[in-house]
Amino acid sequence: MGSCFSAESRSPLSGSPLSPHPAFDYRKKRNSRKKPGSVDFRKEEQLHRIPGRLFLNGSSGVASLYTQQGKKGTNQDAMIVWENFGSRTDTVFCGVFDGHGPYGHMVAKKVRDHLPLKLNAHWEVNISGEDVLREISLNTAGSVNSEETALISADEESRASVDLDVTEKNPEIFKTLKESFLKAFKVMDRELRLHTNIDCFCSGTTAVTLVKQGPYLVVGNVGDSRAVLATRDKDNSLKAVQLTVDLKPNLPAEAERIRNCKGRVFALHDEPTVARVWLPNNDAPGLAMARAFGDFCLKDFGLISVPEISYRCLSEEDEFIVLATDGIWDVLSNKEVIDIIASAPACSSAARTLVQTAVRAWRYKYPTSKVDDCAVVCLFLDSNLSNLSYASNTKAKVQLTSMDHINNETENVDSLNVLTSLTWSGTVRTDKEEDSSKFKQEEVNSELGLEWSALDGVSRVDTLLNLPRFVPGKEDEKAWK
Repeated sequence: MGSCFSAESRSPLSGSPLSPHPAFDYRKKRNSRKKPGSVDFRKEEQLHRIPGRLFLNGSSGVASLYTQQGKKGTNQDAMIVWENFGSRTDTVFCGVFDGHGPYGHMVAKKVRDHLPLKLNAHWEVNISGEDVLREISLNTAGSVNSEETALISADEESRASVDLDVTEKNPEIFKTLKESFLKAFKVMDRELRLHTNIDCFCSGTTAVTLVKQGPYLVVGNVGDSRAVLATRDKDNSLKAVQLTVDLKPNLPAEAERIRNCKGRVFALHDEPTVARVWLPNNDAPGLAMARAFGDFCLKDFGLISVPEISYRCLSEEDEFIVLATDGIWDVLSNKEVIDIIASAPACSSAARTLVQTAVRAWRYKYPTSKVDDCAVVCLFLDSNLSNLSYASNTKAKVQLTSMDHINNETENVDSLNVLTSLTWSGTVRTDKEEDSSKFKQEEVNSELGLEWSALDGVSRVDTLLNLPRFVPGKEDEKAWK
């Protein structure tokens, strides 16, 4: 349930050195003059004004988005829906990103903002047939070094896709987008390595992304966030189809690659089911995933950012797709998730209903654990919008801006002054929460005339999950924060 482990919280294993890895000493000196987190707000503002691009809580005609901070500190999850992606009227890009480490929230937002641009640029080049060397990533300079070249080997790229034996049976869009995904992810990770304003040495993010063009769907995944499709079977019952694999160190192929690169994979005694990635001679950082953007302290020891890519041709039986971070999947099954979406009072509130149900499930299943951050994107397949089992919202879909997200986007991160350390790679966490954001959001909803019956929707799915029924009362504010 945690991405990184703090080695300071336990004694090192016998035979392990107590001093940091030598690579960290070099990196620390190299970054001593930097002020991490400085942001060009003018560029950010221009990016966020692109039509059809949503990244805050709200909804559009085809999607619902919602993220909520957990009880561990800064919300490190990010999400995006980009309609008319690349000026293509029948194309949409979606993604969720789960950051980890001291600057994980910044890495997640950086990837959210720039990965789609790089994917579109490579897609355009591949379609036009122009020389690949003309592709350059935005704000990226320098060449690929030998370490990166070794990581992006032909063998790894062959494993990055779903069964390549059937590739020739797939349409041209899959071949084109597969190549574009591989190049965009590679360039994105290189840019993070060279970025002077974000220290990604012990910080990183997952990324589960998709491009839907007409009936064609291509999914690219790094890390342990997940994509699930809701479809109808022959009996017209709703069933869940998992579109991605959680790329964790417990997978045999992932563990083998890491160990071949001298990295270590093992679980701690107090959490025997959570395999983690460790440095060869240091009990850090304990990353609970086998692939990620950033985390360059582990990139020489088996961690890679090569995505697994899959293709699917959608049918009339397919209803919606859910992208979510592990804050959802740690407490809810695939089937429970799609049933909750199907039980939501409206398409526009589907993501919010799912997040709030997951929060209640966290408190019920893990009462002594802190609730994790949650982020959800629900993409409704337009051919079935009229056939969904929940009521459709006939009012205009407006992207609602919550105050906590505005604060996160414009916060002055210069004041963080977080010392990145290999012996402590967890995110800085506090118990302090902002109690007013949810109610400010409700005021915005009321002013815009948007209907929202969150309590009705979540109470309905409580029955599905056998959770204690929610009874509104004096504790509403705390219960639904």
